[in-house]
Amino acid sequence: MNTGAHIDGHERLAAHVSKTVEQALGHFKDHITRVEAHLSDENADKGGAHDHRCMLEARLERRQPVAVTEHAATQEQAVQGAAKKLAHLLDSTYGRVQAARKKGPDTPTLAADLDEA
Repeated sequence: MNTGAHIDGHERLAAHVSKTVEQALGHFKDHITRVEAHLSDENADKGGAHDHRCMLEARLERRQPVAVTEHAATQEQAVQGAAKKLAHLLDSTYGRVQAARKKGPDTPTLAADLDEA
């Protein structure tokens, strides 16, 4: 977990990030080698409706990393939103892989490494 200068990276926030990411991405644990969280407060002390930002980057086996970003009113909401977005992205990515496999070996795949999943 990486935090900006205006984010207190205390243990409670780190535990929240870890728990939220594990819950959202648990069924992908065999495909993910690492998840990095980047938390920031874009308006610093000024405040704002959606000034908290969470960027989650997942490192995947045999694939390029993928990342999502969420802005929200609180850091916790930004983490939850980013985790949902990342889960949806991985569902979509691995769903396309499964669909390509079901079509058979003669059907072109979306990428050269799809058969490796």
